[in-house]
Amino acid sequence: MIKLSNMSLRRGALLLFDDANVSIFPGQKVGLTGANGTGKSSLFALFRGQLQPDNGSCDLPKDWQMAHVKQETPALECSALDYVLDGDEQYRTIEQDINNATEAEQHEQLAELYAQMEHIGGFAAPARAAQMLHGLGFSADEVSNPVKSFSGGWRMRLNLAQALMCRSDLLLLDEPTNHLDLEAVVWLIDWLKQYQGTLLVIAHDRDFLDAVVNHILHIEQNQLTLYSGNYSDFEVIRAERLAAQQAQHEKQQQVMAHMHSYVERFRYKASKAKQAQSRLKALERMEKVAAVQTDNPFSFRFFDCKNLSHQVVSLNQADIGYGDHMIFEALDFAIAAGDRIGLLGRNGAGKSTLIKALAGEKALTGGERITAKDLSIGYFAQHQLEQLDKDSSALNHLQAVDKKATTQELLNFLGGFGFRGERADCSIAPFSGGEKARLALALIVYQRPDLLLLDEPTNHLDLNMREAISMALQDYQGAVILVSHDQHLIDSVVDDLWYVHAGDVHHFEGDLQAYQKHIKAELRAHNNNEITDTNDKPIPIKNNGRSHQTNRKQLKAQKNRLQKLDKQLQLLTQKKKQLADELNEEGLYSAEQADKLKRLLAASEANQSQLEEVEAEWLELAEVLGD
Repeated sequence: MIKLSNMSLRRGALLLFDDANVSIFPGQKVGLTGANGTGKSSLFALFRGQLQPDNGSCDLPKDWQMAHVKQETPALECSALDYVLDGDEQYRTIEQDINNATEAEQHEQLAELYAQMEHIGGFAAPARAAQMLHGLGFSADEVSNPVKSFSGGWRMRLNLAQALMCRSDLLLLDEPTNHLDLEAVVWLIDWLKQYQGTLLVIAHDRDFLDAVVNHILHIEQNQLTLYSGNYSDFEVIRAERLAAQQAQHEKQQQVMAHMHSYVERFRYKASKAKQAQSRLKALERMEKVAAVQTDNPFSFRFFDCKNLSHQVVSLNQADIGYGDHMIFEALDFAIAAGDRIGLLGRNGAGKSTLIKALAGEKALTGGERITAKDLSIGYFAQHQLEQLDKDSSALNHLQAVDKKATTQELLNFLGGFGFRGERADCSIAPFSGGEKARLALALIVYQRPDLLLLDEPTNHLDLNMREAISMALQDYQGAVILVSHDQHLIDSVVDDLWYVHAGDVHHFEGDLQAYQKHIKAELRAHNNNEITDTNDKPIPIKNNGRSHQTNRKQLKAQKNRLQKLDKQLQLLTQKKKQLADELNEEGLYSAEQADKLKRLLAASEANQSQLEEVEAEWLELAEVLGD
């Protein structure tokens, strides 16, 4: 087992751990959590022998094979498949011995080596490596491409695959989902569930942690605390320990009460039904973690949109591509205010290209892009971080956006994103990726966009910031199009799932769990070399002009019906109150009033029956329109 005894560790003058004690047993899957800068990566360096404790001890079994993901990948000539196979040192050793024995014609030794290879399952190693690469998003053609031909993000996937290929007793993973799409994350979760060794993983994706780990090792106030269960279990247990923070907890209860009030006021209003449902989602999460989120250092909200109109942006018969390579042809759809759309699809399917086209950063090769007048777009992508001025401060960046605002107003705003004191006024050159991402998001929020295009906004962000984004988006008025591998963010924010595949965009008829089943079915089909038909088929939203027009008419008719039902509900509710008041009148239950009582009771019963029927139809139709 791994055992830390009275362990203290410093990095320079900074004390990370003080007299920490913890034991991790073989086979445990542990998620390592804590605020940025508390020492998560330093703890991994300690386990790998790159650091030594200042006091106490850090003991690991001497015979354990340890695997971790390399941070650098040289520009090698070898193929992606061979690079991944290098992770299995035992396989490579026996393979080399077989080659040597073959050249020396040592037949007796060859027989023994072949038996060893059979014993370790080595003959299936290339197939396992190929399946691993496919699970991480590599096509069948790409596995034979040289390592040097891949970009940085894809090389990180190769490093991950190589680490997983290792026959390890201890696997250390530091933010393994950062360079993955949702499809690859689903594959990785399944792989880690079957891993037999001891796993320690640093991750800021709560759904990933919930699916993979059975313990949480939390770093706080220079101490290590091991909790049993997944991340959700940890939240509940820690919430109980933080119950003393009653003042902050009561403040959050006021926020929840406000949201409850909003839901109750607008749940029967057709124009507000979707927003009410979004708040219900947020309330479900808040009620579980209310006491945990009280210490969140990030708190911000979106201002009212600048020029919000009903239809925000549309593509009409749009062709999108690069040169002669067409990615999309004749796309035809519209985005309206209040739409919350999540884009699904494998890496390379065109999700980022589609977002660039909607943002106006990628010119159409055909068709047209129509936007609302004076449309303000907030576009977040990873290259936005590279466009920040490293010599300027966070405050300077915001002052460039709004020269009229006072310094204190801008500092107050930046404080909600964690930039306080000197951190707001110093050069951003030494900032971490997470800090730069927070600044890029702050600049977008400040400019009051009508349309938010978010392409993997949570990369490098910790759990607190992800939760703050999720909560802020609940009150956002404009339209959102999101690409993310963070399942919790998708579940919390998105109302509609669109599937980008084979040069087209489809509405996915199902939720995120159904899509995960769809992904797993495709992986099984690939691994078994068979074609399967799942129940969760993507349903096209782009049809011929007539059916598309029919869909619009149906949608309009449904919305009109919902408005009529809304008025009926109001009238029937008023009638119910009126009848109740009459039934409470003094003297109604005397013999002289028997006929009147009978009429009122019959009217009340009929009204209640009609109210229930109208309410049931309203709820069913609101759910259809909300989905």
